[in-house]
Amino acid sequence: MSAIGSPHDGFVQDQVMRESRIDPAGLELVTEVTTRIRLAMATVIEGKPDVIDTAITVLLAEGHLLIEDVPGVGKTMLAKALAKSIDCSVRRVQFTPDLLPSDITGVSVFNQDLRDFEFRPGAIFANVVVGDEINRASPKTQSALLECMEEGQVTVDGETYELRKPFIVMATQNPIEMEGTYPLPEAQRDRFMARISMGYPSTAAEVAMLESHGGAFPLLEMAPVTNGHTIAKLIEIVRTLHSSPAIKQYVVDLANATRATPALRLGASPRASLHLLRASRAYAALAGRDHVLPDDVQALVEPVLAHRMITTGETQVARRTSADVLHEIVRRVPVPSSAR
Repeated sequence: MSAIGSPHDGFVQDQVMRESRIDPAGLELVTEVTTRIRLAMATVIEGKPDVIDTAITVLLAEGHLLIEDVPGVGKTMLAKALAKSIDCSVRRVQFTPDLLPSDITGVSVFNQDLRDFEFRPGAIFANVVVGDEINRASPKTQSALLECMEEGQVTVDGETYELRKPFIVMATQNPIEMEGTYPLPEAQRDRFMARISMGYPSTAAEVAMLESHGGAFPLLEMAPVTNGHTIAKLIEIVRTLHSSPAIKQYVVDLANATRATPALRLGASPRASLHLLRASRAYAALAGRDHVLPDDVQALVEPVLAHRMITTGETQVARRTSADVLHEIVRRVPVPSSAR
């Protein structure tokens, strides 16, 4: 991801600024709270400011985050750090092959005293749900999350139950070629707003990690810096952030380009376009702006779209990834300018 706040040359901001509906005080609140979250998470996650920013962006955009990388690079630590920075309900689910869908959604149990069935909520009934190694669960169990993640509700035995707001699922997974894993189906991947990889830390960051984590566990000392009510308020503020018709057209043009390129077997869905726009609004708010720039969209194209793409056999033989294809598309699709 590129640096937050770098304006795109040639993009006219005056009209955007005039049409913005966001309250300046609200934007200040977003900046203040997200700065506190960043600083708190940075005490646990060393040398990964871009990863932290993406996680916060997904939270404010009402999305869900998929953290994919090899074991031992801090995937679960990132999810737990974001969860602990917020004073709200948090549940962790350890995905295993024997995990049942009812363990996640809940189950109706007959109550002998009441002579009737009563619903016992599952792990999904929390503001922040940390799913550890989601691709170790069976596809049937993975599918239990589909309704929860898209509609914010759970249906069990014909009864529908609303989930708490705010609501975010942060799931980790190892690469699909690792032993004992099940690839996430396309429908499940499309529910995640963004996918990020932790990557290995720099030498300096790894030395700092050994210093801070070697004798203590910083996550235990981490205290919440905000609460669920405030996060819900920030989400409402981000919703009002202005995105011009040119920006919306740019998002659609990028999505259409993924569907038309012969390098991809599966392009971006309309849900992906919506997620890209929502994430761009949150990304702009993190930068302290009340409007979306093309830079915001470009910075999020890879984390928001790459995990939804399926490359063709020819693309794979050429050793090109979906991220490579997306970079080519970004270079080719015209950027909004004063002429549009």
